[in-house]
Amino acid sequence: MSVEQVQHTGEVEAAVHGMWEALSARDWEAMKTFLSDDCIYLDMPVGPAAAARGPEDIVKRLKIGLEPLASYENFTGLMVSNGADVMYEHHEEWRWATGESAVLQFVTVHRVEGGRITLWKDYWDMSALADHAPPTWLADFADADMSWVFDATGLV
Repeated sequence: MSVEQVQHTGEVEAAVHGMWEALSARDWEAMKTFLSDDCIYLDMPVGPAAAARGPEDIVKRLKIGLEPLASYENFTGLMVSNGADVMYEHHEEWRWATGESAVLQFVTVHRVEGGRITLWKDYWDMSALADHAPPTWLADFADADMSWVFDATGLV
């Protein structure tokens, strides 16, 4: 591996860690700076038909689940990269003001180009969230702003 490749790998991992740190802090403006203008984000349990594209719409999507929480924290784990592609094993802790909490295990795949994340795919067990969330959790999604929905079928 060349010095340039090592430096590039370090920059890629720094972008991914930086984005997750900003997300854990729910610092939406800082988080956007790590995403490319055409970044695609999707939860794999839901599929590419309900993806979000671009920093503004990705934040709209994330706020639906994370903004109402009393606390949210991402805990770092194993990160493996081959250059532009990164696999990140981590977990999140969600806590609602009503007392419910959930620990969610994730494997996230990112692609980083030009120092920014261009693709973000989360693999996780949606039932782990549904089993621990307040009873109103899914109903709250029905009332949410869904203007962010982007059909990424064929793109990811």
